[in-house]
Amino acid sequence: MSGPLLELEDIHVAYGKVEAVRGINLKLDEGRITTVIGANGAGKTTLLSAAAGLLPWRGRAQYQGRDLARMSAEDRVERGFCLVPEQRALFGDMPVLDNLLLGAYVRRRDKTFVRKSLESVFEQFPRLAERRAQEAQTLSGGERQMLAIGRALMSQPRLLLLDEPSLGLAPTIVRDVLTRVRGLRDQGVSILLVEQNARAALDVADHAYVMDTGEFVLEGPASDLATDPRVIATYLGGSSD
Repeated sequence: MSGPLLELEDIHVAYGKVEAVRGINLKLDEGRITTVIGANGAGKTTLLSAAAGLLPWRGRAQYQGRDLARMSAEDRVERGFCLVPEQRALFGDMPVLDNLLLGAYVRRRDKTFVRKSLESVFEQFPRLAERRAQEAQTLSGGERQMLAIGRALMSQPRLLLLDEPSLGLAPTIVRDVLTRVRGLRDQGVSILLVEQNARAALDVADHAYVMDTGEFVLEGPASDLATDPRVIATYLGGSSD
């Protein structure tokens, strides 16, 4: 496939008459982590939800060169397009194993695929293997985030959309989760990461967009934005000196 894996052009998303996202253009290349950072309420989750097909939008969106507007949610998953939502959306009274198996639902009849996917997830998250019979609601915050990512990995995604994976986690757990995210990229999974924790996101990402009140105001290599005085002053809580 030539061109970006995911391309959004002039995307608009509105809640009634209020336009929450305006004129967004984004490109995500294969094998990269692209992050969208910004303050709470900037429109980051709205943009990700629209890209995942959970909200109506206007504009042009392509995945693997195909029109996203013509893809059903199941089509997207079958083509390796998978979302890990902000609130993780786990089934708390179900065991870890059953939550994971739901991630392979569209391929559930392919027992070999499911078995290999499960082995891969347990290899990447040994803690989940240890907790496989435990109810999801009894896990720690970090373990629940690992479970949410592991469930998405059960479909063997090509593109993983991560919405605020650091939400509610202690700093040491955030570092662990994002280190694992970087490892997924190294294994060939492309990632669109939405984060309020700008410092952590810029540390792990290849390319970054800064979002403010529904629009992108800055874009560039993540390492460049991490040293940009405007980003430091507004999002990293420090001085550019």
